[in-house]
Amino acid sequence: MKNYNVNRIEKNILQINGLGDNPFWNKAEILTDFVSPWDEINPDKIEFKALWDTENIYFCYTVYDANVHIDGQDDSIDSIGESDRVEIFFRTDETLNPYYCIEIDPTPRIMDFTASPAKKFDFDWNWPENDITVKSQIKENYFVVEIAISIQSLQNFHLIKGNILEAGLYRAKYKKQENNLYEPTWISWVNPNTETPNFHVASSFGTLTLL
Repeated sequence: MKNYNVNRIEKNILQINGLGDNPFWNKAEILTDFVSPWDEINPDKIEFKALWDTENIYFCYTVYDANVHIDGQDDSIDSIGESDRVEIFFRTDETLNPYYCIEIDPTPRIMDFTASPAKKFDFDWNWPENDITVKSQIKENYFVVEIAISIQSLQNFHLIKGNILEAGLYRAKYKKQENNLYEPTWISWVNPNTETPNFHVASSFGTLTLL
């Protein structure tokens, strides 16, 4: 499995603001090896970083994109699901029963839900509000999404085992077609080796190791 090392920082020194410019992000490893196995064109650059302290795990996506697509301005699942976004899935184990999905567009709107095999989704579920913070900014040629998730909530959902989190890192890019409709390009850290785009399989996950 692919692995990303999450470096540790001192407690409460990283304050996210949606810009990804806090100097403590320099302590994080930069992950850029995202692929779109089902698309002939290589995706634009994506930078992912993560850090942790005893209270939270922090994530930062910097997505290079000069044509960000946002569908609508309400908070509906359909609207978020038709927009450019970044995604993080966490699983308890390879059975995917259950796994937890957080999808965030650049505004930022959150679509969070639990899932089980065969794409059985529970959209009535939400990550506990006090255990997740999301901030974002859209710039001329890129957008940033920063996320802070409490260690306690990850433990409550049995997602941290020792110092390992099993996670999928993804991106959806919507492109305007000749018929003026928008179609998605699906981008993943781990190539799941599926014939058609599918993040909801065990083979799309890697590991995050808390150092």
